[in-house]
Amino acid sequence: MTSATDIEATVLLCDSAQSVGGKLFILGGGWSLLKKTDQPMSMAQAVKLAIPWSRSNERHRIEVQLETDQGMAVSHEGQDVRAEGEIEVGRPPGLKPGTPLDAAFVLAFQGLALEPGGYVWVLRGGDDALLARVAFQVVS
Repeated sequence: MTSATDIEATVLLCDSAQSVGGKLFILGGGWSLLKKTDQPMSMAQAVKLAIPWSRSNERHRIEVQLETDQGMAVSHEGQDVRAEGEIEVGRPPGLKPGTPLDAAFVLAFQGLALEPGGYVWVLRGGDDALLARVAFQVVS
């Protein structure tokens, strides 16, 4: 099993986003405060990983989970609010050896019914290493 501790992550909370051609296109990004409404909430995370040169051409497991600010998993319709998958980044020709490789992707979640309080999106890598924690508040 590989270590994710040398992978750097940047995560931006946003209303919506797309990843196209290795670039992130973000709408309504950079917030940490949401007003609760009668409608279910939708949100996305625009994620950019910097994969070390030495870790290219290998699969990396990524997992994100929504927790309360007390560390409890948040459930929706009986299931934890989470996503997981794998990424693999290859070295493009001509890239200077040692250059970190970008991996940009979006994690979108819809239909969330969050009560007022504090929440944290926790992004972890392959060996359960913490890559990022992004906190936000839902207010009345």
